[in-house]
Order: sequence, then structure tokens, then C-alpha cells
Amino acid sequence: MNKIDLDGRHVIVTGGAQGIGLAIATRVLASGATVSLWDRDADMMAKALTQLGDGADGRQVDVSDADAVMAAAGATHAAHGKIDGLVNNAGIAGANATVVDYPLEEYRRVMSINMDGPYYCCRAVVPHMIEAGYGRIVNIASIAGKEGNPNAMPYSASKAGVIALTKSLGKELAAYDIAVNAVTPAAAKTAIFDQMKQEHIDYMLSKIPRARFLMPDEAANMVVWMLTAENSFTTGAVFDLSGGRATY
Repeated sequence: MNKIDLDGRHVIVTGGAQGIGLAIATRVLASGATVSLWDRDADMMAKALTQLGDGADGRQVDVSDADAVMAAAGATHAAHGKIDGLVNNAGIAGANATVVDYPLEEYRRVMSINMDGPYYCCRAVVPHMIEAGYGRIVNIASIAGKEGNPNAMPYSASKAGVIALTKSLGKELAAYDIAVNAVTPAAAKTAIFDQMKQEHIDYMLSKIPRARFLMPDEAANMVVWMLTAENSFTTGAVFDLSGGRATY
């Protein structure tokens, strides 16, 4: 494992109780920082905190609730005195259906968590970073946000929105020592697969030249470096984690 320097930093990871989020939180701790998990699943978060041990704490937060996010940001800042990093990882796959058949309530649910959630979190955390004169934000988008997956329009559209949010906010904060970047993972075999039809899973795998799914630790390796002070020039950028599916 390459050494990544996050000594003395504090990082928030949304959806940090499992999957890619938990892998990121684990690597954050191994790199010398402390971490706060924001997750709506209290039981899963309790298990994750036991696994992570010292240096980790958690708050039950629904990222689609703007008021709850604002309150969590204030409480986290009060507890730690700073917020150096934010990883917007919380997200859902949603149902698989064609555009014309997609249930409206399911569409709204996917968009509220995947698109509204990162916006609410950035809105709540960025003022603390501006005041401190430092910050690193990494948004977890998806290859679907670049290419669009059939029968997954809300997921694809929400992740395209995350990419656009990254580019806009990166430009807004370019005059500060605050970097805002995104990654576009191909599918990782995590609990999110439980929300998908097998034919959709097979479709995603068929598109990956490496002929396998992403491992959560592989995502963490890239994301955590992007949280460091060494990532001092790149902002508003999108980094490929698609196993060769997209290279732009």
C-alpha cells in the first residue's frame, strides 16, 4: 500500500457504512486522518464504526434532507473544529425500467439522493472550507453519467448531474485552496447490486474491457489521494475508474 498523507485532517464520507464508502473511510484512517460517516442506516453504521475503530465517528443522516445535512455539517464542525474533506458517496441504483415505464416516485427518489444529496452536502460544508482556506471534495459519479445506461435513466441522469455539479463548483472555488473533483466508477460488486436485475448486471459487465467489476479498495486508492494537499492544482476534473470502458 502506498503511503497517502492525510495527517491531522478530518474527512466526511457519506454513505460510508458499506461498500465503496467504507473502503474510502478505511483508507482515510490508514492515511492519518479522522473520519465521520454520514449514513441513514444506523445499524449498518454501528457495525462499520466497530470495524473502523479509533478515529471514526458517525451521524445518522439522510442526504436528501437539506435541513438534516446542514445540521450534521454544523455538528461535525463543532466536534472536530474543521472539515478538511468531503466525499459525496451516498447513492442508490434505483429500479430498472424503460424511460416511458419508469415509476415517477422511484425517479424522484433516485434524483433526491443521488443528485440533491451531493448538492446539499456541498452547500453545507463549503462555507466551513472557505473560512478555513482549505478543502478537498470528491464526488462519486458513475460511468453511467458519461455514457447513459439503458433501463437506468434516473441513475444515469443523476450521475451526469454530479459531474456537472463538480465542474461548476470547481470553477466557483478555484480562487481558494479548495479542490472539487469527481470519479466515474464502473460497477463495483457491492450491496447496490441487490437493487438491479441480473440482465442489467450482465450488461454492465459486458461493457468493461478488463472483464471484471471494480473492487472498492481500488476506488478508495484514487479517491483518498484526491483528498490530500498534494492534489493542489486539479479541480473540476473527472477521473476514470471504469476499467477502460470510457477514457475521456
